[in-house]
Amino acid sequence: MDENDGVRTRLTHSHEVANLARSIGSRVASQKSEIFQGADLHDVVQPILSAIGLAHDLGNPPFGHQGEAAIGRWFKAREKWIFSNYLEQGDDLPTSVSELVRAEFIEFDGNPQSLRLVTKLQTHVEHAGLDLTAATLAALLKYPVSAQNRDKNNPVLKKIGYFDSEVAIIKWIRDETGLEEGQRHPLTWIMEACDDIAYSVLDVDDVMKKGIVSPDDVLAILAHNEDFKDSAIVHRIRGSFGRAEEGSRHPDVVRDIKIGYVRAYLIEALIKEAAESFVQEADAIMALKHKLPLMETSRLCNALKKIAKQFAFSNAGVLKMEAIGAAAIDGLMSFFWNAISDRTDFDDLSSRRRSAKAKYGFSLISPNYLEDAINSSDRSCSNKSIRYRELRLLTDMVSGMTDTFAIKLWQDVREVPDCP
Repeated sequence: MDENDGVRTRLTHSHEVANLARSIGSRVASQKSEIFQGADLHDVVQPILSAIGLAHDLGNPPFGHQGEAAIGRWFKAREKWIFSNYLEQGDDLPTSVSELVRAEFIEFDGNPQSLRLVTKLQTHVEHAGLDLTAATLAALLKYPVSAQNRDKNNPVLKKIGYFDSEVAIIKWIRDETGLEEGQRHPLTWIMEACDDIAYSVLDVDDVMKKGIVSPDDVLAILAHNEDFKDSAIVHRIRGSFGRAEEGSRHPDVVRDIKIGYVRAYLIEALIKEAAESFVQEADAIMALKHKLPLMETSRLCNALKKIAKQFAFSNAGVLKMEAIGAAAIDGLMSFFWNAISDRTDFDDLSSRRRSAKAKYGFSLISPNYLEDAINSSDRSCSNKSIRYRELRLLTDMVSGMTDTFAIKLWQDVREVPDCP
């Protein structure tokens, strides 16, 4: 939502992850040509890497991780009744939401929502979403486990990877690919590394563009870090700054040139690290036994994340927007829950709404989301209860918004009074 158009959005971030993934895939193949076991780099590997790079954040709600937390808090505050009762003070539901899948809501995560969006929610004549290949969907699955099979001590299994509503799709993916529960597709490691690179370098790039820190500040921070003070990356950046300062360019132009050098050299260094790490761990990765993210032990990546945390995520303006975003999501969750639940026939999701406000809210729900909620009772998934489908519809609607759309809609619905 930044007013500076040079600062990244989720769309530009996704394009950068996709491009980084293609670059790393090419580097890996050039270093060890047999690594992809006969899969053609240009016709198979790079298209998959591009697709999963573009799709990896599609399921994120407004305000990213803060939005995930806000959705989770909304459910946590109502967990004593919303999974098992009609209303807060109402009777028990005929079929409650299984305790095994309640974490899908209380610990809402954008990763399984991404899979849901590209396989179901995107409109398609055959209800196939984007109709992606099984290999692409498998590679998109960052955490290849359900809610009940998580292992918070294992980086690959620590989060929910798919919802119960997509269990039939997961079965099809695994039948086609041979992967099993808990096994990560080899190309997922590259996508994850590119996400880490994009966040670590490009968040720092954004705070430089916003003028919160200067490129000279970034150089000074790295130069005073024991791990980098005599490193090649510091020497390269310092040398490029010397060239930028030669001549009589305007100071603002010199600053922009320096920002470009910092970004380019840091990305180059991290791409090299990621490719070398993938090649080094290739045997374990291809054997589906590797466990540690490629950039987990990267000192440079972690140093850049610390800079971003200090200057970007602790910035008062960012914190203010996060607070506004959390309030917006909480308000929209309540608004759409009223629109979904306040109806004349509990067993019919499309039945007449009982209040004017609910009618208005229901009119805003995307028809493809509603269609899936209604039709899911007839499909192969283990949790077909109407309450589960109501809650899925609620999270589909709110998580499908952009930041700006969510804020605008929240401002609009706050003006609508509660009335019969």
